[in-house]
Amino acid sequence: MSLSCDLSILEELTSNAKQIQDDLLDKILKANANTEYLHRFLEGSSDKELFKKNVPVVSYEDVKPYIDRVANGEPSDIISGEPITTFNRSSGTSSGNQKIYPANNIYFENMLFGYALSSLLVSKHVDGYKQGKVMIFRFTNRISITPCGLPIAPALTSLIKSKYYSSMANNSTSPYEITLCPDAKQSIYCQLLCGLVQRDEVVSVGATFPSVLLQIIHFLENYWKELYSNIRSGQVSDWITDHSCRDSVSTILGEPNAELADLIENECSGQKSWQGIITRLWPKTKCIETIITGTMSQHIPALDYYSNKLPLVSKVYASSEACFGINVNPLSKPQQVSYTFLPNMSYFEFIEVYDDGGTTGEIADLVNVKLGCYYEPLVTNFSGLHRCRVGDVLQVTGSYNNTPQFRFVRRNNTVLSVYLEPTTEDDILKALARATVVLESSDLILTGFTCYGDISIVPGHYVFYLELKAKVNNGTNDLRLDNKVLVEYCCVMEESLSSLYRKLRIKNGPIGPLEVRIVQQGTFDSLMEFFVSRGSSITQYKTPICINSAEALKILEDKVLARFFSDKSPPL
Repeated sequence: MSLSCDLSILEELTSNAKQIQDDLLDKILKANANTEYLHRFLEGSSDKELFKKNVPVVSYEDVKPYIDRVANGEPSDIISGEPITTFNRSSGTSSGNQKIYPANNIYFENMLFGYALSSLLVSKHVDGYKQGKVMIFRFTNRISITPCGLPIAPALTSLIKSKYYSSMANNSTSPYEITLCPDAKQSIYCQLLCGLVQRDEVVSVGATFPSVLLQIIHFLENYWKELYSNIRSGQVSDWITDHSCRDSVSTILGEPNAELADLIENECSGQKSWQGIITRLWPKTKCIETIITGTMSQHIPALDYYSNKLPLVSKVYASSEACFGINVNPLSKPQQVSYTFLPNMSYFEFIEVYDDGGTTGEIADLVNVKLGCYYEPLVTNFSGLHRCRVGDVLQVTGSYNNTPQFRFVRRNNTVLSVYLEPTTEDDILKALARATVVLESSDLILTGFTCYGDISIVPGHYVFYLELKAKVNNGTNDLRLDNKVLVEYCCVMEESLSSLYRKLRIKNGPIGPLEVRIVQQGTFDSLMEFFVSRGSSITQYKTPICINSAEALKILEDKVLARFFSDKSPPL
């Protein structure tokens, strides 16, 4: 595949989706039919109908033994006719367990193609995007080596360290060397410093996920004095010890700049509020680039607050398994974001999903999904995944030419339950959205959130950890917590949960009153540091919607400031 692209390619791909998907499956089967895995079902045939009849739908756990064998030194052709060149490690923050997925150059070419096409679409819709620079915060992890000698790392780390990355970084405010820095604190500091020096060129600010971008804003709150001091003196702080970081940021920093230092000092210290800090420090910013679909939607109010409601652009839907699609309407409202699948990325099939999480068992091709219905995608690719469930639930919202568009709804699993009630990510996010209105009445914004089901006492109950911030600076870091407001917040959360939850939450029932625990500011920074220390990628980090780790829960518990409970059973 050519790595260069223009928007005419999008028209061609989406107009001929069926033929492209059929041809792609044919290529994948011819390349992989004689692998140990597929030979069990196809006996060397590359017939597409035989594939659909004989090859089972599988989960990651079903193919993990084959992946592990390759990682431990057996030949790639156990699962893939194309040589495996690396393993992508998932973040583990969604499922609680890190997974490794085989990948090869085709995977990285696809990812680059998807990002390039999505950037062209942003250029089309955002005036001046091409002429400016993007301050997109990207980070890399250290690369591990499997017993077979192949690298294993988060997908974005592998992409950034690959030969394909240079074209993605050519309009970035941060030199490549800073992105490669393995020390997250030094990397954040240097990326911020570079962005501040080039503030008048910045047209877009972002990070892969908003949870990371918000942590960076918190970092800026803690380090702005040191940043403007560096700009005033033209010298980088002594604690920046990574030589590549130090050399590259020094080049951008240049001569002392008292005027810029004064401006930063005034914006960060001379205001009662940090509302709109992004547009105040980077005045030509046109949009925020970050994924705000699914669980990330919880961060929309905070992003609106810090950016003065700049457009939030979710460009790409991708994972460790595949690049799926792009947002052809990048300026659409967060609630209306849909992704147009790219039929040349992988072979896609879909299992219809009911509201209760059950499935029909029937499988539809990409072009045969039905408008309004919910599906879980299956991936068949050149890296050894065949009809592998992704674990996401998508809704068909429309089409672009002859290619369907999908809204990301949730992960396909129950995330919270203390009795018999299945509470999904979608249930929690809807409740959270309704309850956020209660916080706004007290001029509070939510900057971090997670939950867990406490069954250590009877009846079990839901516990939500919230990190809050006052919209107006009162001169201290103390939060003024109104008991009436927080109790009302608990009640609105319960009223917004499923009918089964509400039935079971009756007085003396099997589910106890919902509890909110307010934690200190900076708690979710500490939570991210914990997960990153355990191998998660800071670039791919998503605050887990539900906490299962006892160690992570201890971090939260140690920072609890106050506790509040709903004081009435929710209406049925």
